[in-house]
Amino acid sequence: MSHILIAGGDEAGRGAVIGPIVVSVVSISKGRESRLSRIGVRDSKMLTRRMRNYLFDEIYSAAEEVKVYKISTSEINESMKNKISINELEAINFARLIDSLKKEPRKVFLDSPDVISERFGLRVRLFSKKQLLVAGMRRQTAANSIRVIAEHKADARYPIVSSASIIAKVVRDGEIARIRKRENIEIGSGYPSDRTTVEAIRRSLGSGKLSPYLREHWKTLKTIRQLKMDDFLGEAKPAPGAYG
Repeated sequence: MSHILIAGGDEAGRGAVIGPIVVSVVSISKGRESRLSRIGVRDSKMLTRRMRNYLFDEIYSAAEEVKVYKISTSEINESMKNKISINELEAINFARLIDSLKKEPRKVFLDSPDVISERFGLRVRLFSKKQLLVAGMRRQTAANSIRVIAEHKADARYPIVSSASIIAKVVRDGEIARIRKRENIEIGSGYPSDRTTVEAIRRSLGSGKLSPYLREHWKTLKTIRQLKMDDFLGEAKPAPGAYG
């Protein structure tokens, strides 16, 4: 069995208005990579909740390391207030997770949210303490580098990225369930395309019950405040990665 390691990174909750963004990095021995496909790993959006929960444990069992970070609503709000984009915030935390791996992978595949996919890889490289080499970019030092491949739809192309997508999604679902239980309010998925979510936000605006979990500086939240329910849902379109 090969001991060369590869890793994949993805997020869940990017397009939501309630709850955290969860980022995850999963590393695995190259020799065990095929097992991921055999057990049914694929993009988390293509799986049922039951299947994701099953695969969550299977991925932990097969992986060399699994790293997760929950970017809290307060961190998201503070970053946006300070003009730090969501792309940059994700890149900072992917870099931290890569740096925290005990064993360095040969390659790291990332699902890129940037319209220019390589630019996201460069952002991660900027914030990492490791020597990273971004695929598709020139004038980089190659010696003893971790190769970073940042691509659109990487969660659909690479099982290792799909694994990170599943881990992030299950962890975020758990966070949403905790908010629901703590506040004793049905909040749906936390995405603006979800009528239950929009209704919960509207009901709580006066009481402030959901305030600690709302992304206050998002344009979508301002729109929810201003428009009638049917007007909002008629205009609302799922953001990129909204169900990630």
